[in-house]
Amino acid sequence: MILRLEHIGIAVGDLDASKQLFDRLFGCESYKTESVASEQVSTAFYRTGESKIELVASDSNENAISKYLAKRGEGIHHLAFEVDDIYETMKEMESKGFKLLSAEPKVGADNKLVVFLHPKTTNGVLIEFCQTIPQAGVE
Repeated sequence: MILRLEHIGIAVGDLDASKQLFDRLFGCESYKTESVASEQVSTAFYRTGESKIELVASDSNENAISKYLAKRGEGIHHLAFEVDDIYETMKEMESKGFKLLSAEPKVGADNKLVVFLHPKTTNGVLIEFCQTIPQAGVE
């Protein structure tokens, strides 16, 4: 089940410069920066009420974000929705005819399991589903 809009991902060319801009915009610093080696990106997160803004910058010339930036430039990259069970959500989306970009969820930023829907099946919008990875011993 989709629980809420978790974050809006914004592709940026220069994470440090973009952090300065968004620090001024929101009147606060990002609460977390993180490198996601599997995707070759660096991220910075801002809290905005119940949702977040994720700045995503490429750490490579050969990944999805660098290709996105080359084709479209900086801007909104994806909408991420928190789900209660990412595996069930994947099954449900496939049964409804949506194409997943991966057969299994990946470990993403901010302690999340993530999976994306192909934008060709969602009117050109890249949709991410995410679920917090449970910590051992914490319920």
